[in-house]
Amino acid sequence: MAAGLAMALTVLVQHANRPLRQGVATALEAAGMVVRQSRDGSEGLALLQAQPMDAILTGINMRRICGFSFIQAVRKQPGLRDIPILVMAVSATPELKARARQAGAAGWLPQPFDHARLVETLRIVVASGGG
Repeated sequence: MAAGLAMALTVLVQHANRPLRQGVATALEAAGMVVRQSRDGSEGLALLQAQPMDAILTGINMRRICGFSFIQAVRKQPGLRDIPILVMAVSATPELKARARQAGAAGWLPQPFDHARLVETLRIVVASGGG
C-alpha cells in the first residue's frame, strides 16, 4: 500500500469458529476493511491464490490444514511470503507463541478480542511490513 493513500486493507480472517470469525470480520469491516473469510487453511490458501490480501488473521485448531501448517505454506510461496500473519487463539503459552513465530507469524492476538485494539494492531503490523 502506498504511503499517504487511504486504501482499504483486504484481510483474510480464518478460524474454525464461525461466530468468532464473523465477529472479527464485522469489526474489521466497520473500520473500513475488506474481509474474506475461510474456515480452515485449505480454504484460506485457495482464497490467497484468487485474490491478493494485505494481512491474514488465522486460528490454529482447524480441520484439514491447521494454522501452523497454513502459515508455513504461505511463507513458502514467493507471492505470499511477505503478507503479515497474526494468530488468533485462546491459549497464549510461550511454546505456542514461539511455534507461531517459527512458522512465520508476525504476532499473536489473544482472545477474547478488544475490537478497537485488534483493528489498531492490524493497521500497525501492515504499515510496518510485518510479514
